[in-house]
Amino acid sequence: MSTHTDRLHERAFVRTFFTTPTAVEGEDDSAKMLQSAAQLSGMEAPDVWVPDNEDATAPSMRDEGVENMIDVISEHGADFPGEIHPRVVWHRESPTTRYQGFQQILKLADPENGAVDHLDGFVIPEVGDIDDWKKADEFLTIVENEHGLEEGSLAMSVIVESGEAELALGDLREEMGKPSNNLERLFMLVDGEVDYTKSMRAITPTGELPPWPELRHNTSRGASAAGLIAVDGPYDDIRDVEGYHERMTDNQAKGMLGIWSLTPGQVVEANKSPLPPKNGSWQLEVNDRTIELDEEDGRHVYNGDEVELEETGDDRYTLRVGGDELELDGEELSQELLDMTSYIPSLDDIVDSMEEFEAAKEAGKGAIAMERSGTLVIDGVEVEVSNDRMWDEATYQAAQTPITLFQDVYENRPDQHGDLEELYGEDLVERAMVVG
Repeated sequence: MSTHTDRLHERAFVRTFFTTPTAVEGEDDSAKMLQSAAQLSGMEAPDVWVPDNEDATAPSMRDEGVENMIDVISEHGADFPGEIHPRVVWHRESPTTRYQGFQQILKLADPENGAVDHLDGFVIPEVGDIDDWKKADEFLTIVENEHGLEEGSLAMSVIVESGEAELALGDLREEMGKPSNNLERLFMLVDGEVDYTKSMRAITPTGELPPWPELRHNTSRGASAAGLIAVDGPYDDIRDVEGYHERMTDNQAKGMLGIWSLTPGQVVEANKSPLPPKNGSWQLEVNDRTIELDEEDGRHVYNGDEVELEETGDDRYTLRVGGDELELDGEELSQELLDMTSYIPSLDDIVDSMEEFEAAKEAGKGAIAMERSGTLVIDGVEVEVSNDRMWDEATYQAAQTPITLFQDVYENRPDQHGDLEELYGEDLVERAMVVG
């Protein structure tokens, strides 16, 4: 029995999981939204497009939704720049619903209908324990055999939206290698916080969803252990761009680099979010708040009123933070501000550091010190801050993740080459594609 974590799919990273209703009631063309989504490109096109024949489509429209998917994917699937994984109906407690999902998959995967050549897999919602995952897997195996497709050619992704499914995450590493199933077809683990909240019978005073950091951590851990991709659920306040970014930043610190997108605007934000920034930036931590400093002529300027700095004499300064006042000399001030700041490296910074470490390793060095310095300006007073960070092989490997993601995006999304080169410059893109 195998317990490997090798990834079996072409994509090692998924930034965006974009769902679209398959049939909209009351429209002259019920496939209107499918048609629009199928023709997205560049940063507006997701890594994974999910024509959604479950929650996003009314039950009375789902048969028509299957027909719409066949028509639209047959016409536009060859040109769609991302992967296509329709979501079908399923439920851990309903054999009838599971049978309906099987019938939807059977029809969509029929070569005579013309869509399967452009399908990469299917998304199965509302799964339960690991035995339920195996039922979906077996249905896909039956469909593949029925239509003469290679076994395992259709990927399977599941939506974790119940306590049973969350507990099943711990069984994956052992179960995936068993010869009695094809669970190695698994691709993405996607959180569904709305139904998870319902399943857990959770209550909040405002009625809003709990943030469920434990679920997101468990899903990311399960994905890492089994060589899969973790994706967070939908962020339904589509106008709250700042909140969407905060959610993605929190997820990325957990290793969950993908997120559900509900609009092309969210797709753009989610496609860009895990990529390293074009420019490095300094941040100041003040009263549990993180404030990004403005860059002006190579200096990093604080424009708030929570921190005050006054030069009081020859190499003497008064620093006021909230209600605290400190009398410091230049060296003490530099250290105090260094403790209050953090630096977000740019893509250029990361590539430079990796190239420098690679050169040192070629020369036989196991670790080197990397200096980071900057000029901070508070109330017109300039202060130089700098620190040294030791880079060894472990540091290098950790820094490689954003570069590996960048390389995966560039290799698999040629439609985004122009956007990336415009953002970073052709020279930096070329360096980023060979480092590591």
